[in-house]
Amino acid sequence: MYNPWFIDNVHILLRLLTAMLLGGLIGLERERSNHAAGLRTHILVCLGSALIMLLSIYGFSEFVNEGNVRIDPARLAASVITGIGFLGAGTILFTGKSITGLTTAASVWIVAALGLAVGAGFYFAASVSTVLVLLTLWGFNILEQRFIRTSKYHVITLLAASRPDLINNISNYLQNEGIRVKKVIIGDQASYAGDPDPTSPKAELTIHVTLSHSFDPMKLVSEIKRVEGVCKVSVD
Repeated sequence: MYNPWFIDNVHILLRLLTAMLLGGLIGLERERSNHAAGLRTHILVCLGSALIMLLSIYGFSEFVNEGNVRIDPARLAASVITGIGFLGAGTILFTGKSITGLTTAASVWIVAALGLAVGAGFYFAASVSTVLVLLTLWGFNILEQRFIRTSKYHVITLLAASRPDLINNISNYLQNEGIRVKKVIIGDQASYAGDPDPTSPKAELTIHVTLSHSFDPMKLVSEIKRVEGVCKVSVD
């Protein structure tokens, strides 16, 4: 007779190994893209979620027939979905120019859901979801880079001798290259390490721009460095 509150050790092992496999596939894609949460993180999240789901369904089966005990298999699962948000938040970074890590945070969240699905025995749903997640992370990323995103946000930071024509020279170059300037921040800096002329005043410029994906940032650094008075240039 089938007992929904009982599972044998073979099926427990099968579900845990399946969770490792599905979480590892998504984690491998994140690892290859050098994201903070990679292979091991996704495996652990998926495996842990599967284990908690197994515990939620089968771990308290001895108390099913107790009159004063109510068994809710979804209670621990709901806690996982809530708690995984803290781990996902740790992968989101605010760099000063943009927010990164949202996709990785979402992948950690859905890997937790995959683990819960595997733990509950929803193999087909978990497998199809894994394929769709990999399609989204890999295939749609290529589509987005080639056909949707036409420009990328960058921050140019440069240090130059304080000259009346500095802003005009930089502006002319950016305009000639078709680079759109979003914001400019100008500050003063006395000198920097290795400054050949520490007595002359320096100006620090932070320029927020959008570049096309075909534009080479190394070319941008090289060309700005040629502007008279510019000492240091960096592009993020």
